[in-house]
Amino acid sequence: MAELGKFERKLPEDRRRTLIEATLACLAREGHAGLSIRKISKEAGISIGLINHHYSGKDELVGHAYETMSLALLENIETMVAAAGDDPRAKLSAYFRASLSAPVMERSTLRTWVVFWGMIEHSPAMKDVHDRTYAGYRRLLSALLKDFFASRGWPEPDVRLAAIGIVAMLDGLWLEWCLNPEIFTPDEAIGLCERWADVFLNASAPRATS
Repeated sequence: MAELGKFERKLPEDRRRTLIEATLACLAREGHAGLSIRKISKEAGISIGLINHHYSGKDELVGHAYETMSLALLENIETMVAAAGDDPRAKLSAYFRASLSAPVMERSTLRTWVVFWGMIEHSPAMKDVHDRTYAGYRRLLSALLKDFFASRGWPEPDVRLAAIGIVAMLDGLWLEWCLNPEIFTPDEAIGLCERWADVFLNASAPRATS
C-alpha cells in the first residue's frame, strides 16, 4: 500500500483532501507561475493562516499535492494488480492496463503533471518527491518481474533495468496519447506493452539442448 512520505501533514483528512484537490485544480488552471497561496485558499475555502501554519510555502504545498497524486495513481495500479489473481504474467498485464487507463489517461492529468515536471529541475523538494514516488512504481514492477521468473524457474535478467525501461515506455505512450489521442488508442498502447513484455520475458526462457 502506497504511503505518504515527508509531506504528510497533521490536517483533518477532509481538509487535507480539500486542500490537495484545490491545489491540483489551481495548478491545472493557472500553471505554477500563476499559482498562489491566496488562490489555493479561495479555491479550498481554507484560511491562508491555516495553510501557512502547515506549509512553509507554495512549493512545499505543491510537493505534497504531487506526492499525493502520484501515490494515489500507484495505489490504483496496486489494486488492479492484486485483483488480477495469482498468475505473475496476468499481474504484469494488469500493471500495463492500470497505467494506460483512467485516471492516468486523462488530459487534466497531463496538464497537472507537466507543471510538476517543470518544477523538478528548480525545486529540490519536488525532485525528492519525484525520485521517491517513481521508485515505488519501479519497485512494484521489479517485484512482478521477479515473481514471473521465479514461477517459471527461468534465469533472472537485470530486472532493475527492465523496470526502468517499462516505466519509460509507459510514460512515453501516455504522453504521446495525451498530446494527440487520435494517433492510437489506449488498447493499442497496452498491446504494444504486452508484445514488448512477451519478447523480453521469452528471451530469458531456457533454450532446449540437442
